Amino acid sequence: MAEIKNKYGTSNQAITITLNSLANDGKRESTAVDNSTNLFFDALVQVKIATNASNDSTGDRSVYIYAYGTADGGTTYSGNAGGTDSSFGTDPQQLQNCKLIGVVYAPTANKTYESDLMSIANAFGGKLPEKWGIVAHNKTGYALNSSGNGTFYQGILAQSV
Repeated sequence: MAEIKNKYGTSNQAITITLNSLANDGKRESTAVDNSTNLFFDALVQVKIATNASNDSTGDRSVYIYAYGTADGGTTYSGNAGGTDSSFGTDPQQLQNCKLIGVVYAPTANKTYESDLMSIANAFGGKLPEKWGIVAHNKTGYALNSSGNGTFYQGILAQSV
């Protein structure tokens, strides 16, 4: 009898989101990732945060990562996201309509931090939406570095062996 096991898609797939120089309390959404061809069951996301030289004690030293998705092919996204790499609205209620998937703690200036793996499917009850993306909310107390920030994912399929 065959067993069903994980099969991993190509690693280090870029998520388009401009995190370089993201201001303190700034929110940025990624371009939506289209899963209609690969049909992944899940996508594991990892975020790299590079802090800059200045350090402000008023921040909570973290970048919060949220997931957004759609069930109508990309016409309407959760949290009123637009599906493009752009600033994410000024209404704090918008983030409440997205799913928090992880926090990158970044307490020290001039250092790079990498998040733990974050499951997009877990944010949506175990099912990866056809189109999905992330939102980053910088609450570090300072703008992120002008280089060295990044996001990527790896899709997961099932295989019969």
